[in-house]
Amino acid sequence: MPLRLATFNLESLDFDPAAPGWFETRALALRPILAELQADVLCLQEVNAQHRAGEAERTFLALQKLMEGSVCDGFHLVHSVRPGGDGPADVHNLAILSRWPIAAHGQVHHDLAPALQWTPLHGGEPIAITFDRPLLHARIAPPNGPQLHLVNLHLRAPRAAFLPGARENGRWRSLSHWAEAYYLAGLKRQGQALEARLFVESLFDEDPNARFAVCGDLNAEAYEAPTRILEALPEDMETAEFAARALSPLERRAPQETRFTVLHDGRPVLLDHILASPALAATCRDVRILNTGLADEARVREPVQGSLHAPVLAIFD
Repeated sequence: MPLRLATFNLESLDFDPAAPGWFETRALALRPILAELQADVLCLQEVNAQHRAGEAERTFLALQKLMEGSVCDGFHLVHSVRPGGDGPADVHNLAILSRWPIAAHGQVHHDLAPALQWTPLHGGEPIAITFDRPLLHARIAPPNGPQLHLVNLHLRAPRAAFLPGARENGRWRSLSHWAEAYYLAGLKRQGQALEARLFVESLFDEDPNARFAVCGDLNAEAYEAPTRILEALPEDMETAEFAARALSPLERRAPQETRFTVLHDGRPVLLDHILASPALAATCRDVRILNTGLADEARVREPVQGSLHAPVLAIFD
């Protein structure tokens, strides 16, 4: 039987007990997409966690409600936790849903790539440039095939990062303050792509023929540095020596006219990716991007119905 793997940014999926009707509006927009995907394994980004009365840790109430009555009802779930903590963060957690049992899972956050120390150019004490979120990995055991390793990733958006003293009364103190903060955002994005690539190298070290995929919202198109660090394609390395460790960008197998996951001010961009190891890529038979009717993120009115990202689906033998 085929294996259907998808990645989907749920656009800050949340639940407010004071406004349950709005959640249902979003669920009505999202559940048909889940039904069309018919995914066996689903990598999700931007899953918010909610407080329940009497409970110390946040729980995934919104995700649980979305799954109820959907094609993913009853799936196994693992998720990221707040770095340095035991429970999920309030916003933008990562989650992996699987039809089959998840044999093992964990996360990586500055375990392979240490945080950089940066001295602000306008003065002040050095600060640590840390990644916004961990990466989530899982090992899944389908009933009639080899194990599947997954890395779920959501890289920093190209938006100016926090810089102490750079803003005053909600405004940038100068253009140079903003430029420095924007540069730091790039360091976060490329640095975490490096850490993910180092984790991929560890998987190859364990098994050169491992079947795995790096899935998620990279906030980068195919030609940008984070994607290229992860792919490590021979044309970028200028050698075929390490071709057996390159990751294949499966989304580029979708029809050219559908090859985008976000619309930004009328411009289609491909920010969401499924990058597969050679052993897994060799079994891929179809790739689809479900972007029909996708709203333009620069023109849509808040609050957002559904998601401003289109999911990517890969189907394997």
